[in-house]
Amino acid sequence: MWRNSLNVLSKATFQQFLLKSVCQKEQIRTTFILKRKYAPLLSKKGSPPKKLKARQHIYELVKDTKLEKRPNIDVILTSFVDGLGNIGEKVSVKPQYGYNHLILPGLAVYATSENEEKYKKYALRDDQVKYSSPNALLMIHALQRMCLSVIMNREHVWTLKPWHIKVSFRKCGYVVPEDAITLPEKHIKGPDMNLENKEFYVTVTINKSEKVNVRCILHHWSTDLVNRIPHIDKFWELPLEPMYAEFKDVLSEIPKKSNNVNNNTI
Repeated sequence: MWRNSLNVLSKATFQQFLLKSVCQKEQIRTTFILKRKYAPLLSKKGSPPKKLKARQHIYELVKDTKLEKRPNIDVILTSFVDGLGNIGEKVSVKPQYGYNHLILPGLAVYATSENEEKYKKYALRDDQVKYSSPNALLMIHALQRMCLSVIMNREHVWTLKPWHIKVSFRKCGYVVPEDAITLPEKHIKGPDMNLENKEFYVTVTINKSEKVNVRCILHHWSTDLVNRIPHIDKFWELPLEPMYAEFKDVLSEIPKKSNNVNNNTI
């Protein structure tokens, strides 16, 4: 008698534990689309269906929705976001990025009909746009962080021109047209070893709108191995002097390079 009562109690407690564990589990939204490998037998009209055989319980997997790539979601920006756009613009982003980096911080809302009507009046006109493109601010930060090495000839007389800067940018993976490069008013001429490893700056215009000053360093190059100056690794980390005193104020406002920047196209 006591054994039976203990068995009943143990079964009851075990069932309660199972119920609690099942309730505590999170809901998993997964769908598996299957198809029968062997079609069931046909039945006569009006008669009950025939019993399925063992082989008719074998299924083949057609689609696993858990492994399926989720489509992008549409959101409306509530403020300017680097690389996406301005306030009031409707953009399509990945679900996880949109929720964690846009919806939660309050930078965007879901693109419902109510939100579209609400933020339509906040959309900026062409004359109110803060930046010329969604990637303009990213490009400004990238150019400000870099230190451009400008290599000039040590054996022939030269005057620094925009096409020299264009070639130096191209070596770093940037495509910058000559008309977007503005040199300082004071001409830089050489060869002059007093200007070796000295800093100067150039101004780059992005989309004929935003202007950004880029830190540069001059390095002389010679085809003669005897006169060739050895290359200095991580020269941007060294304390360098401005080429001329007129450049000091502008160079002090440009942030120092902290890490490598990715290749981009203006």
